[in-house]
Order: sequence, then structure tokens, then C-alpha cells
Amino acid sequence: MSAYRNNLIDIMGIKKNVLYSSILTVSSYFFPMLTYPYVSRVLGVTNIGICNFIDSIVNYYILFSMMGIGTVAIREIAKDSIDREQLTRTFSSFFVLNTVSTLVGLILLFISIFSVSTLYEYKEMMYIGAFKLVFNYLLIEWLYKGLEDFKYITQRSIFVKCVYVLLVFLFVREKNDYEIYYIISVSIIIINAIINLLYARRHVGFTIRNLSIRPYLKSFFILGIYAFLTSMYTSFNVAYLGFVAGETEVGYYTTAVKLYTILLSLFTAFTGVMMPRMSALVANHQRDEFKALMGKSVNVLLLFVMPLIVFSVIFAPQIIRIIAGEGYEAAILPMRIVMPLMLVIGYEQIIIIQVLVPLKKDRAVLINSVLGASVGVIMNLLLVSVLKSVGSALVWLVSELVVLCSGQYFLKKYMGVIFPFKLFALNILLTFPIGLLCCLLLYLPLSDFFLILAGGVLIGIYYITINILVIKNLFFITCIHQIKKKFCALN
Repeated sequence: MSAYRNNLIDIMGIKKNVLYSSILTVSSYFFPMLTYPYVSRVLGVTNIGICNFIDSIVNYYILFSMMGIGTVAIREIAKDSIDREQLTRTFSSFFVLNTVSTLVGLILLFISIFSVSTLYEYKEMMYIGAFKLVFNYLLIEWLYKGLEDFKYITQRSIFVKCVYVLLVFLFVREKNDYEIYYIISVSIIIINAIINLLYARRHVGFTIRNLSIRPYLKSFFILGIYAFLTSMYTSFNVAYLGFVAGETEVGYYTTAVKLYTILLSLFTAFTGVMMPRMSALVANHQRDEFKALMGKSVNVLLLFVMPLIVFSVIFAPQIIRIIAGEGYEAAILPMRIVMPLMLVIGYEQIIIIQVLVPLKKDRAVLINSVLGASVGVIMNLLLVSVLKSVGSALVWLVSELVVLCSGQYFLKKYMGVIFPFKLFALNILLTFPIGLLCCLLLYLPLSDFFLILAGGVLIGIYYITINILVIKNLFFITCIHQIKKKFCALN
């Protein structure tokens, strides 16, 4: 009975964390999406491109300053969460390590401002970005994720996002307010960091005695290099596009990936919650439970992304017009190329975040990123100057496919899990009937809003039906049964 009770509590804990993390992730993009249609119209594609170009540069230095702390620290904090004294030592070790890397990153940022003419042209915005770098380090979000305190993270984040929306509508009023817009975006990180530092005292102290930095250095650097190399085929596209094709093309590309970022982040919330739980299963040698959770993750992924890919690819012109307004038509094709990445990267996240990282296969993670980065850099040099924003989208897609193949190799090597070809093929095949039906909808004399609404309802009904009757998605069917039970209990 005790074991059953503990298992029940564990399951409920996962569900609550997934719920809070999903709310957090949705809010992280829902609130900006309230403002983005307004901001894109007020600032215009070029000024939006300037903000995103500068932010992509700053994010590189943030990647350097954070290295692999976001992954390693969560893993280690999760293991030491019960013992406050040990937790304090672990937290302090990572904080000191992160302090050193942030100082180096800050120095490199200022060197680049005065050595690269394009960055010097926007030096005021780069200075604002320096604040983002510093306070991102002080954010210590990894502490709360390791402790699985997603309730606090969610509540704090929603409050700050409300402030963000208010500030944008109050102060971004004309085309030249792009610097103000960037200041507001950075200020959100500053406010979050201050609140986090104050709240951290409830969980941990800080000490410089008996620090154990050396055991974490290898993983810290390996996973940091992984993050940096990964950016060579994800965010590097934005920076390189800005240098080669200009800020307007950056505006098209970043608008194209806006919806993708929002939608995939919902699944990312799930993988982020699962990572500390998977680490605990590995530590306790519960291999069967480990594989079972991974299988559920794949079911969740397919259930989630397939209808969204169909929806976003077919209705891309209407979505772009609603999100950004007129003048962003060049973002439609990049968006159609990028949206299938939800399936590719979603499965990657399961392999890397839920399997390889908890298993501490840091070398395998690094090899994945080296392959992806190599392909990404070569293709950027070949395609982006010619195809511009479309080229950036193609680079990202091909690079991620290479990483997926590499990750699957290691998944089979360490866990004996082969790629679920039949399951993926069935899901992809079943997209064609609904895809053709949605294409017919485009010929109806409906406004963009009602066309998207009709398509969304049709796709939703279709995928609910096939997941029950054809695919027989056990995760989905189980969820429906649980909802029925709760509904019956209420009546």
C-alpha cells in the first residue's frame, strides 16, 4: 500500500509540474503574442529585424556565460534537493562557476562592440543587451527547475509578463521606439532575476566553504559547447542573416518562426519537467520505468505536433497576416519550411533531454551538436546570401534532420530503442486527407480569422477521431477515460 501511495503521489507530482510548466511556457509566449501584432505594425519589419538581430548577437554571449549550467545544475540540484546543507553547497558551487563564465562573456561582448563596425553602429542597444547578460546569470532559474518548484516559477512569471504587456502598450507608440521596445524586453529579465534572488533564501543559503566545482567542470563545458554548437544551426541563422542580407530579412525570418517557437515551447515545457524525473529514475536504476516514460513522451509528441504542422503549413498566409499585418508576405515560405521542425526537434528533445542527459552521455550529446553545427555553418555559407530568409529556414531544417539521425543512433546504442518508423509513417500518412480538405477551405469566401477558425475546428475533430479509432494513442485514450471519470464523479 505504501509503494502504491508513493507511486500515486509521484504521478500526481509529474502532472502538476507539467501543468505549471505548460502554463508557464504558454504565458511566456501568449503575453508577447498579445503585443507582437501591435509592435510589428508600429515598428515595421526593418525595426523589428534590428531588435531581433541585436538580441541574437547578445544571446550568443549569454550562451557562453551560461555554458551547460542550465542542464547540469538542474540534474545535480534534483539529486541534492532533500539535504539543505548539500543543496547549499551544490547551489553555491554552480553560482561561483557561473559568475566566472559570465564575467568572461561580458568582457567578450564589450570587445566585440568596439571591434565589429555593425555592432558599434547599434552600440546603445548592445549596452542594453549587456544588462540582459548579467541579469540572465542572476536569474538562477535552474535552481527552481531542479527543485521542481514550477508553481512559484509560473506565478512569478505571469505577474511579470502582465507588467511587460502594460509597458509595451504604454511606451511603444511610434516607428522609432524600437530601442524602448528592447529596453522593456530586457527589463522583464531584470525584474524576474531580482524576485528570484530574494525568494531563493527560502530554499538555499550561500557559502564559499567546501565548494565542489571540479566534479561539474567537464559536464559544464561539454554541455556548454553543445549549446553553443546547437546555436550554429538555430539562432546563428538570425545573426548571419543580419550580417549578409540586412535587418529586413531578419524581420521576415523571425516573424516566420514566431508561431513555431510558441507551439514547440509547449512540448519543451513537458520535456523540461520530465528531465529531473528521468534523472531520478536513472539514479535509482529503474530502467523499465525510464523506457515507459520515454514511450509516453513520443505519444504526447505525435498527438501534439501533427495537427499543428498541418494547420500552420496550410494556413501560413492567413497566420502571418493576423500576427504581423501587411508587408510580411516574404515570411510565408520560411514559415512553411520551419513548421515541420516541431516533429523533428520534438523527437530530438526526447532523445537528448529525457534520455542522453539523464544517462550522463554528455559525449554523445556533444557529437550530435558537432554534426549539426558543421552542416549548419556550411549550408549558411552556401545558401543564406542567395536565398536569404528562405535559405535560413532550409539550413535549420536540414541541420536538425542530421542531429535527429545522430541522436537516434545513440538512443539505440545505449537504450536499445529503434526509431518508431511505423508509428511516424502512419501519423504522416494520415495528414493527407485532412490536408486536402483544408486546402479546399481556402477557396471559401471567408476572412482570415474565420478561415483559421474553421480549419482549426476541422483539424481538431479529425485528429481526435483518428487518435481514438485509427492510431489508438494509449496516452490520449487514457486521458479521455480520466476526464470521463472526473466528469462522472462531479455528476
